[in-house]
Amino acid sequence: MTARNLLSLLVLLLCVFAGAAADPTRHAHKPVEIVVEGVVFCQNCRRIGSWSLTDGKVIAGAKVSVICKNLHNQVNFYKVYQTDAKGYFYAELVGYKMTHPVLDHPLQTCKVKLVSSPLPECDRLTNVNYGLAGAPLRYENKIVAGKNYRATVYAAGPLAFHPEKCF
Repeated sequence: MTARNLLSLLVLLLCVFAGAAADPTRHAHKPVEIVVEGVVFCQNCRRIGSWSLTDGKVIAGAKVSVICKNLHNQVNFYKVYQTDAKGYFYAELVGYKMTHPVLDHPLQTCKVKLVSSPLPECDRLTNVNYGLAGAPLRYENKIVAGKNYRATVYAAGPLAFHPEKCF
């Protein structure tokens, strides 16, 4: 390589690095968000006592909580989320911090619990998929990405309430 070619290469590299330095967001990594999704049902009376959700109906407006605990079993994230018209919740864990990539990973430290149902005729907690004790998260190799958004999506449940009285 000649001195002239080397000088041209250096000038080109300087221009590239100067452009990147002038716009620090150009190559900035987007933060990876963590999301938990799931569905909440009203369990059919014929299925009470089992984990079956066959013939169950989704519950719009049901509330679930996501609880994460650190290595010392202290709560480091808690938030309540509400289901949409199809009984689906999409819980963005905004503010959740992992201090250790394995020990504080959401798969190890976070659980989803039932909180409340807006239906007085179907508001009894069940432990279907551990909705009462705390449903563990499942990794399903799902990523949602947009222009300014990237989220790793975990699933929990499906969870269920059941009627107090069945006829």
